[in-house]
Amino acid sequence: MQPSMVTLLATLRLLAWADAGPLPQSQHQAAIFSDLTPTELQAVQDFLMSRPELGLQPNPEETLAKNSLFLIELLSPRKSQALRYLDGEGHTPRRRARAVVFFGAGPRPNVTEYVVGPLPVPTFYRPRGQPVAYTARPMSQLEYKLLYRSLATLLAPLKRFLHDVSGFGLEEECKARCLTATDVAPRGLAPGERRTWLILQRFVEGYFLHPVGLEVLLEHRELDPRLWAVQKVWYNGQYFASPEELAERYAQGAVETVPLPPHPEESLFSTFVPRGNFTAGPPTDVHGAKVCEPHGHRYSVRGNLLEYSGWSLAFRLRTSTGLQLFDVRFNGERIAYELSVQEAVAFYGGATPATMQTKYIDVGWGMGSVTHELAPGIDCPEVATFLDAHHQYDADGPVRYPRAICIFELPTGVPIRRHFDNNFQGGSNFYGGLEGHALVLRTTSTVYNYDYIWDFLFYPNGMLEAKVHATGYVHASFYTPEGIQYGNRIQTHVLGNIHTHLVHYKVDLDVAGAANSFETVDVALENISYPWEPSARLLQPRLLRQPRLRERQAAFPFGRLLPRYLLVSNPRQSNAWGHLRSYRIQLHSQADRVLPRHSREERGVAWSRYHLAVTQHHEKEETSSSLYTQNNPWQPPVNFEDFLQNDESLEKQFHRRERTSMEAAIAEKWQPNLGREEGMEAEADSPDLEAEQALCAA
Repeated sequence: MQPSMVTLLATLRLLAWADAGPLPQSQHQAAIFSDLTPTELQAVQDFLMSRPELGLQPNPEETLAKNSLFLIELLSPRKSQALRYLDGEGHTPRRRARAVVFFGAGPRPNVTEYVVGPLPVPTFYRPRGQPVAYTARPMSQLEYKLLYRSLATLLAPLKRFLHDVSGFGLEEECKARCLTATDVAPRGLAPGERRTWLILQRFVEGYFLHPVGLEVLLEHRELDPRLWAVQKVWYNGQYFASPEELAERYAQGAVETVPLPPHPEESLFSTFVPRGNFTAGPPTDVHGAKVCEPHGHRYSVRGNLLEYSGWSLAFRLRTSTGLQLFDVRFNGERIAYELSVQEAVAFYGGATPATMQTKYIDVGWGMGSVTHELAPGIDCPEVATFLDAHHQYDADGPVRYPRAICIFELPTGVPIRRHFDNNFQGGSNFYGGLEGHALVLRTTSTVYNYDYIWDFLFYPNGMLEAKVHATGYVHASFYTPEGIQYGNRIQTHVLGNIHTHLVHYKVDLDVAGAANSFETVDVALENISYPWEPSARLLQPRLLRQPRLRERQAAFPFGRLLPRYLLVSNPRQSNAWGHLRSYRIQLHSQADRVLPRHSREERGVAWSRYHLAVTQHHEKEETSSSLYTQNNPWQPPVNFEDFLQNDESLEKQFHRRERTSMEAAIAEKWQPNLGREEGMEAEADSPDLEAEQALCAA
């Protein structure tokens, strides 16, 4: 069967596990999913740069009106080909690359994707999909450079004003008193626009929390920066048609200003320097608890093959989206073909124009490429295994990201199982317990102000859990009295704005083979007579099973309660007690939709309509989002609703995808799980022993 998208807390539990001969997984097999090596990345670049018909220019050329290579990453093999190879029935799939090219030099600028192969020595390339509007392209470092340069020129009339209200400036000689700007998206209000609101801030540590009260709307659709212009200015609740108007009215004393206090040089509230003292407990100026491995690693990493306590899987760090797992097996048997991060969004509300406009769709910011190095002892335990990654995203060649991934075993602090059998005489008949451990596969994405920490956890009882934690800095705005309806005041002149995070995962399960079906199970009360005393009535729970035979029956929109059990089963495989071998998808979340259905930008995040949506597998439905959705959510290249449009059959499908989404508001901790159970009846009558577990890393 095929994918699922999970968001915060998805727990999949194996309900019926039958004996099966182990299928050894080799490093050579896992390598078909491994990221492109620096040599392969360079080979793709050299091949495309050598094609005269593409007219590619190196990135140092400081013009947007050029053809340039923006992204190179592995194009995953088709599932059908990969499975034939992994199951010993086919040849090794050819390695191919996905290449994204910005065509800015021609009369009709566009973005075109290509398939390039075979690797390691490319000999062909061909278009992949339809060209995308040039205005929908992600921002490049060159465009940012030109944007900041233009901003300094266009805001020159406000030099005195900015110095008076903030003590900082945009001129080149600003030295330690420079201003910077945070840009928001979407960049406009309709397809074809490229107009960006920018928040001016003092450029100090944690500048996200240092807005000066000025926001500007910059039009930068034209490829010649000399044609760019400021279309609107906002300062402290007041709108102006241009920088010149604000400067003139300020000189006349007609602008209500809020001069900021002189910037403290030594103690900034926005730094990570610890401040204050705890009023109770022992001193905290020594190290806390640490992870210890008394016998060394109990896992192995060979290339991109990870093995631990019955688990084996291939992994990669996809440049465009982030962590992907492939060919996930437990005790030699495949339980999932793919688990992967698909998208993360953060939608805001506010009283300033920039916060009103902020709807971040993070794949459009290179979410998988910003995997900056993990710090031993803080981001991961010192004993962790650290792995480098190589990305080619808006760069002249492969770029090494040291310590982009870490792997470590973690004591959960909760036994997997335990029982004290009381003899009711002050002792016990017996005690049994099993220490709780999990293996963690971790990376991060620093998407501007936010740091997402992405985890996959593997438990020795067959449970797999996915988690994401949001940390970093809040996306803040300048405080005005009107803003208090949209957040909380966190400093004298700073408002922490209301926002909602939503994350999408894909989970492609193959439960005891590929011919899977989907059903839900609820618990209802029945009112019956006692068999031994018919005059008395009994209320007791019973199971209600409902096969979900078509895609629309298996799409669960927000606003409605989910069925209690979501089961992916193999109708042809039973365990020794006659139960179908199944996986349970369990979601724990306060998720809700981020926008009403069919509202302006909602089409770009149509997946956010559903807790969970199960669809029949198609190779063309590889991802639920796109690199180009951020800057054109009104006409997105990928609309998740299209996956459900024809309401296909889900009965005994050989490939199927479940997609789920969950949210947490304002950087709450999020989590998803996969776990093994012996029988659903037992679980229905007893507490969930594999509920959310609190993990801590020193």
